[in-house]
Amino acid sequence: MPVPPRHVPPRSRWSRIAARLLPVAALVLGAVLAGPAPAANAAVTLTKVSNFGSNPGALNMYVYKPASLPANAPVVVALHGCTQSAQVYADNSGLPELADRDKFVLVLAETTSSNNLTKCFNWFQAGDIRRDQGEALSIRQMAGHAVSAYGGDSKRVYITGLSAGGAMTSVMLATYPDVFSAGAVVAGLPYNCTKSSSPYLCMNPGLDLGPDEWAQRVREAYPSYQGPWPRAAIWYGDRDTTVVPRNATELRDQWTALHGLSQTPTRTSSIGPNATRHDEYVASDGTVAVEVNKVPGINHGTPVDPGTGAEQCGSTGAPYFLDSICSSYWITKFFGLGG
Repeated sequence: MPVPPRHVPPRSRWSRIAARLLPVAALVLGAVLAGPAPAANAAVTLTKVSNFGSNPGALNMYVYKPASLPANAPVVVALHGCTQSAQVYADNSGLPELADRDKFVLVLAETTSSNNLTKCFNWFQAGDIRRDQGEALSIRQMAGHAVSAYGGDSKRVYITGLSAGGAMTSVMLATYPDVFSAGAVVAGLPYNCTKSSSPYLCMNPGLDLGPDEWAQRVREAYPSYQGPWPRAAIWYGDRDTTVVPRNATELRDQWTALHGLSQTPTRTSSIGPNATRHDEYVASDGTVAVEVNKVPGINHGTPVDPGTGAEQCGSTGAPYFLDSICSSYWITKFFGLGG
């Protein structure tokens, strides 16, 4: 069903829309961050782009472009979490400093309270998670515009996001495997969990399905697709009570099944300053098709590691940015950027 324009709804529709959106409040109400956050860094300068496509999802597009950008640069799309904004995610995730270092175009998609009362991407709404519809199409148009407007490499387009943005990252990998080469889901959920469950139950306790069923849900998003599947990185905190760790396991099952791999990791190691468990699932050609990163001791949020070291990035200047490991560094490394 086509998605209607996403203008501010009339007053008479507020009660119905509020009832529809209440389940996603758990994405932002469940995590409690310990201690006061230090002051954020100076705001990153973003450029708002207005005419990037038909934008049926009524999203905002912002771009961070390094001063010196080579031809055919990679493009990374980033999706914020609930209650956040493009600016907040740029200021704290560490992605702009990595864009400067590794020379990629950073696109930040943003939703608003007109779309969702808690500013979550609508990962649970059928009209927003289908190919060529709603928010999914808006994000795809942003990626395409970045390639054409900034001379980006259409074969190196990537996506990452936190929480509802992580769940929408799953949506984009499923609906546009011909656009995104790889993605990283941070504290997110498998694609189309709400096909047979409510958003509440998907988040906690999570939905337990077999790998083949999860993979089939992705195939249904683009039935005629015959090409390679995007590579997928999965990040989660082992104390997450908002989007519980079971979702990381189900995400692993979904993407390893799509790649025809076992759910047993090919190799396991520790990365970062806090010994994050790093599981790799390697394809026959030696490519890491799926990786799962279990961050110890954190609840719900984007792991960051403020500092100037080679593997450090980000800021804890806003809620849901947790001092542990610079996930953005490892995510861009998984994408094949830098180094």
